Amino acid sequence: MPLDVHPSVCTLDCPDTCSLSVIVEDGRIKKVRGSEALPYTDGVICNKVAQDMAAFVHGPHRLLHPLRRTGAKGAGTFARISWDEALDEIHARMTDVINRWGPQAVTPLNYAGPHGFLSGDSMSLRFFHRLGASQVYRRSLCGGVRSEAWAGTYGAVAGAPPEIAEHAALNVLWGNNATVTNLHLVRCVRKAKRRGGRLAVVDPFRTKIAEQADLHLQPMPGTDAVLAWSVAAEMERAGAFDAAFITQHVLGADEFMALAREWPVARAAELCGVPAPDIVTFARWLAEADPLVLAPGNGLERGRNGGSGIRAAIALPALLGKLGQGGGIVLGAGNSFPKTVAKLTRPDLAPPGTRTLNLIEIGRHLDADDIDPPLRAVIIYNHNPVVVHPEQNRMRRGLSRGDVFSVGIDVAMTESMAYCDIVLPAATSFECDDLYPSYGHQWLQRAEPVIRPLGESLPNTEIFRRIAARFGFDDACLRASDADLMDDAVDPDDARLRGVRPSRISTSQALAMQGPDGAPMTLFQNTMPATPSGKIELVSDGLQQKWGPQARIAGYRPRAHAYPLCLISPASDRRISSTLGGLAASAVAPKLRMHPADAAARGLSSRQHVRVWNDLGEVILPLEVTDAVRRGVVASEKGAWLRTSPTGQTISALVSAEMRADLADGACFNDTEVEVGPA
Repeated sequence: MPLDVHPSVCTLDCPDTCSLSVIVEDGRIKKVRGSEALPYTDGVICNKVAQDMAAFVHGPHRLLHPLRRTGAKGAGTFARISWDEALDEIHARMTDVINRWGPQAVTPLNYAGPHGFLSGDSMSLRFFHRLGASQVYRRSLCGGVRSEAWAGTYGAVAGAPPEIAEHAALNVLWGNNATVTNLHLVRCVRKAKRRGGRLAVVDPFRTKIAEQADLHLQPMPGTDAVLAWSVAAEMERAGAFDAAFITQHVLGADEFMALAREWPVARAAELCGVPAPDIVTFARWLAEADPLVLAPGNGLERGRNGGSGIRAAIALPALLGKLGQGGGIVLGAGNSFPKTVAKLTRPDLAPPGTRTLNLIEIGRHLDADDIDPPLRAVIIYNHNPVVVHPEQNRMRRGLSRGDVFSVGIDVAMTESMAYCDIVLPAATSFECDDLYPSYGHQWLQRAEPVIRPLGESLPNTEIFRRIAARFGFDDACLRASDADLMDDAVDPDDARLRGVRPSRISTSQALAMQGPDGAPMTLFQNTMPATPSGKIELVSDGLQQKWGPQARIAGYRPRAHAYPLCLISPASDRRISSTLGGLAASAVAPKLRMHPADAAARGLSSRQHVRVWNDLGEVILPLEVTDAVRRGVVASEKGAWLRTSPTGQTISALVSAEMRADLADGACFNDTEVEVGPA
């Protein structure tokens, strides 16, 4: 059979959203490569996608038919049924729940598996809003802290495109494990270094990008705001601030600096665990750099002081006046797209007064029945909550309840699907239409199917059309085509679309989002802050009103020190969170990395298995003793499936769902206190 080559887009939860070239033979994906349709990614993709996509789409874990559970919840025993049988059972059992408890006893349990507009949340939310189900606040699991910190400081605008890093005199990657999670930013950084630019990395773990840094600062998790304050105070002492820029464009600089001056270098060095000379050098490099580019990552937000750390870090370029003119902050790319979310998801369909639940509290609600009405039906899609949620054991107990009806929709038989009563097979991104924004760059892309859906799998949009129809909902918006959904997702009349309807964007060429001058959207070049004051707000009444008095300005909360070590969970180069975790390459337990001094104090050595525990659970992991992780911190990659530990738990079991970041109710995955001993 001849080989066919088709354009596509990577749907996985990654800021790069690469353009792809998919080689197909006889209806099967043979190879996935990068393409030049997106100039930013320019034909380069990560090893995960290049090597694992054929196995992901065609492998033994792929779900191909509707299933009904036949054994205990969690056991993973199912029998094949027809689509009609599945829809009938979903309708009958959810109707029983609604008749007894009301529609708010039903909730979606979803997050960000695919990142297309359509597969992510379009027809699905239209259905749940029309049903009157409980709504869900999802940003607490990831991304919300960073988004709120950015919007509260600069507004809902794009900061600077990642391509800007290529010409920086100094690139700063703060809490950004970019080699694994931001590959093409790394390519830009390397180009800058070849031109003589410097690289500074702030991360408690010596990641691969940190190994290439000219300066690597390893603060204790949760102390980033203190580090940034100290740097600000040192830059002020050196006379490096741009007073004119601050007067014209910055609100709250005096209050911010009053906090910063409380942290001279020596005091901050002791708390953060960063050598004082490194803080001084960092401050000097920031002051000297022209242009300066700062690229914060998601790792920075996942702690008790996550919002404060981000706000303090992104204040530094503002105090120096180093925004625009080739410099800037690589954040807020999602704001470059003219999204029309309400038109896509139709929240107006929901009855007035419908409650909103916090995603990371759903495990507790299921387990403890602590809300009225209680949750008695959930639909899990685009998500693997058993693996990725804080307090994993509580989520498992909640999903194990016999009086909770659970429906799962997924591509693979994940450990979350094993707890469901009915499982529906979803199409992969290679089998459906979708429209792709990005949270890491400013290019809009569209993709069409490259193969037909395998077995009886269906796109998410069609699955929820069928569910809505089975409930008797005949609203026109619940019968909309995928093309209609694309045109509802983005404003086709916005100048950034340049007259092209979203559903007609070329699949062979990404569409650049541009400012009024035709250049990429860059603060203080062709856009300005979109805060209420129109200035960069280092104090924010808006954040205070939304998240409480402590959110008005960056702050610092010390650790509880209930356990001696702080566990962080960097991303894996084998998985995207838990996606691809069912493949053979991810079947091996991730290592626990520990500093030699901490290992010696516990009589531990590399290659032995250790027990990692706290009050919430315990995990058995192989130990690697290395100075790549700083003293007082242990690191193990997130997203591993339960089978990788003899205890049937992963590090998510150790993360508290009650401890929250200082903004956005964010989960504290990188601020988990544990102890480690021999297994």
